[in-house]
Amino acid sequence: MFWKRENLTGTLEDIVDRFPMTVEGKKSLEEELKQLTTVERPSVIKAIEEARAHGDLKENADYQAAKERQGFIEGRIQEINTKLASAEVIDPKAIKSEKVVFGATVNLYNLDTEEEVTYQIVGEDESDVKIGKISVTSPIARSLIGREEGDEVVVKTPKGAKNFEVVKIHYT
Repeated sequence: MFWKRENLTGTLEDIVDRFPMTVEGKKSLEEELKQLTTVERPSVIKAIEEARAHGDLKENADYQAAKERQGFIEGRIQEINTKLASAEVIDPKAIKSEKVVFGATVNLYNLDTEEEVTYQIVGEDESDVKIGKISVTSPIARSLIGREEGDEVVVKTPKGAKNFEVVKIHYT
């Protein structure tokens, strides 16, 4: 949503109708889309047909559940298609920067707890803190964008400010 091809170090204020994502993130969305269109959609259509065969649709819980599931599937298919059509696919391996930008993997030293953590800055659909992938819109990522190795960063979180030092930036 906020990265221009010519400006990979753009700020969150550079809002455009683009969805930044890594190559891996695009592949994941494409796989989900394929699953939805080739497996889930036909399955729910069959479930609706079977539920219709049972008669009165107003009091048919199976029919109502299948229609609700169909609505979810169709909505998700539309959402993924929109994101893929507006995707700004960025290959972190191709980035040559000394600063933290989208796609960067950053080793941080928590100055408060004296622990080291590693995060990769990715698109919103790719984020999963459990495996070290944080959304570019997260407070940590927003605080890191534009920083260099050795910089100290204060991240404002709901639990209070956290202090980090940028130890290493790499693009893999």
